[in-house]
Amino acid sequence: MPATPASSVPFSPWEMFLNAGSLVQGVMIILVIASVLSWTIFIAKSVELICVRLKLQKAEQQIEKASTFDMIKDETLESRIAQTLIMAAEAERIRSKELFDDSEGIKERIVLHLERLEAAEGRKLMRGTSFLATTGATAPFIGLFGTVWGIMTSFTGIAASKATSLAVVAPGIAEALLATALGLVAAIPAVIIYNHLARKTASCRAQIADLTALIMRLISRDLSQKQHLFPNGRVVPFNLSRHAGE
Repeated sequence: MPATPASSVPFSPWEMFLNAGSLVQGVMIILVIASVLSWTIFIAKSVELICVRLKLQKAEQQIEKASTFDMIKDETLESRIAQTLIMAAEAERIRSKELFDDSEGIKERIVLHLERLEAAEGRKLMRGTSFLATTGATAPFIGLFGTVWGIMTSFTGIAASKATSLAVVAPGIAEALLATALGLVAAIPAVIIYNHLARKTASCRAQIADLTALIMRLISRDLSQKQHLFPNGRVVPFNLSRHAGE
């Protein structure tokens, strides 16, 4: 039986996928799914980070206008992160309400609490991006595995048919190399998307740090005022000398 001419062999990606072996097909399907998930994560995380940044900017403007911490306690803030930081600072301030003479200790405890919350919120913002890092690191090798397996199968078929024509070898090798191409198609965007989201997340974390600084500025101001009014826990009789003079 004469060999099929190379020009008549189908070489479209879909036809190569259909003609590939079951294992190579499985590798290709995994890589396509990984690519689709990477772009899905990119869209979802981009929308999430944009919303977070806008809400943090608005909360920062509201807190910037406040002159005391009590003014922002009852403020309606859209940012969940800002609300979490304010509630944590208020909780620690309530626990330490009898320690006005230990203002430095109060501020230190609040800062430690807020720093832990900052780290936790940063981890939440990066949630889901680990898949991108995994895809970027492993997809080329998964595709290479499919390629090696496909080429092995092609050479096994060549040995079995005892045919050395390029028309016999080319389709199997092309199908195998398609797996490598899909591995790169999945890996390259995943790495780019991961780095992009990492930069956006770092920007959000910087905004959270700015919120923490604004909150601590208000708390420090309030504590300084309380120390002026209640040094060592006692009320200063401001009008005592004036009344004595009368």
